[in-house]
Amino acid sequence: MGDLLAIAYPWIKALHIMAVISWMAGIFYLPRLFVYHVERADGRDTVFEMMEEKLYRVIMTPAMIATWLFGLCLVLIPGIVDWGSVWPWVKGAGILAMTGFHVWLGRRRQDFAAGNNRLTGRQYRMMNEVPTVLMVIIVLAVVVRF
Repeated sequence: MGDLLAIAYPWIKALHIMAVISWMAGIFYLPRLFVYHVERADGRDTVFEMMEEKLYRVIMTPAMIATWLFGLCLVLIPGIVDWGSVWPWVKGAGILAMTGFHVWLGRRRQDFAAGNNRLTGRQYRMMNEVPTVLMVIIVLAVVVRF
């Protein structure tokens, strides 16, 4: 199995990067949609709810699953990860936090759909910075390999 993964390494890595880009695009955009949604006068808007639901279910969640799948394949390739270093653990913690943020966004989407949103546009703007911070941590961990 390790030999097959090693041969497929460039393909797995490319697919992992594409999945990460797709996931991150959605994770950056959904909180922005929430800002626009909550700042509408009536607070409920079926167009926003449809956009939010499709972004989460059709783009973000499959991209997150693909990111995890290809990332785990990369981890299984012998010699790719030095588990004695700090960077894979930092990256792993960042990925777990990003996944938690993804789930949190899904719950906020359900709140909007049920008419139970309690957060303001300002709060969603602030939460929109969370994936940026996590992205910086993850990319630095992988590239700098501290």
